[in-house]
Amino acid sequence: MKKIFFVLIAAISLFGNASAYQVLSTKEFGKDDAKNQNVIVKCTTDTGKISEETCSLRRYAKCTGKDKKTLCNSWQPWRDLRDPSGSYSDWKMAASACCKKKGLR
Repeated sequence: MKKIFFVLIAAISLFGNASAYQVLSTKEFGKDDAKNQNVIVKCTTDTGKISEETCSLRRYAKCTGKDKKTLCNSWQPWRDLRDPSGSYSDWKMAASACCKKKGLR
């Protein structure tokens, strides 16, 4: 029974949550008064092949405090750096929207 459950969960993870992009890098920069998080992804084609097209995503936060007690809040929405007109609550949604704008998935 446990094996069947594990296989079912694995199948749902692979097919139900298929990414439309490949994550190239994730980085966080800054300290003291501000931070930003960056994610770069490569889009995929309709046939599932990795494209050379990339999407660069970023969000900023204002920080207070110093040293190990620095607290960052007020994270701004995720934005596509090449088309910052849209804003997204999740970087995965931003990546998906960016790839769709390029005619990819």
